[in-house]
Amino acid sequence: MAKTLAITLKKSPVGRPENQRKTAVALGLTKLHQTVVRTDTPVIRGMINRISHLVEVVEQEA
Repeated sequence: MAKTLAITLKKSPVGRPENQRKTAVALGLTKLHQTVVRTDTPVIRGMINRISHLVEVVEQEA
């Protein structure tokens, strides 16, 4: 079974570098406390790593 990740935007990307703001939007996070579910892939993990200080991640079994 593929693992999924529940990603929640906990801090605002306003005032952050442009690459961090674009990474949050690319993950589908546009509002504070919004949660999206994504499959656990190396690409998604890299995006989370880039904005780890802004998000909270919970691993789930699909």
